[in-house]
Amino acid sequence: MAGVTSIDVKESLDDLAQQLRQAETPSAKERLQVLYWLKQENAPSISAIAKAVGKHRNTVQSWLLMYRTGGVGAMLEIKKSPGGVRVIPQWAEDALAKRLRQRHGFQSYGAVQQWLAETLGVEAEYHAVYQMTRYRLKAKLKVARPQNCQQDSEQRSAFKQTSRATSAC
Repeated sequence: MAGVTSIDVKESLDDLAQQLRQAETPSAKERLQVLYWLKQENAPSISAIAKAVGKHRNTVQSWLLMYRTGGVGAMLEIKKSPGGVRVIPQWAEDALAKRLRQRHGFQSYGAVQQWLAETLGVEAEYHAVYQMTRYRLKAKLKVARPQNCQQDSEQRSAFKQTSRATSAC
């Protein structure tokens, strides 16, 4: 008969109800709800269960396949991708963080990239260096603006004093 599943739920209705109450994540509740419905005497079809849960029937079938192979624990386990491998290793990141804390920093992110290549032997693209320095290490490469050598230093200090006085108003 189409739509009828051939799965034998080993847990009792009381156990499933208890697990449903203790489930912490919405995805765990959805998966346990599917088992709860299938354990009932007049179990609905997989398509009806999938529609009630708001998932595709193939998704529900894959949950049930996980249940068949490993039980409730395997069905509730949500695997997380480890992510990509970092181009700049942690030891190089620590060395750069130490170098950035020194008084004389870098003029640009290109200079950071060059320092990594020459000193540590780590070849990395500009974007990777920028992302690591700016966002992971929270460092900003601020450099003082160049000043004209012909400026009068007395006039500049007088201007700073008058600008402080006017900004206080």
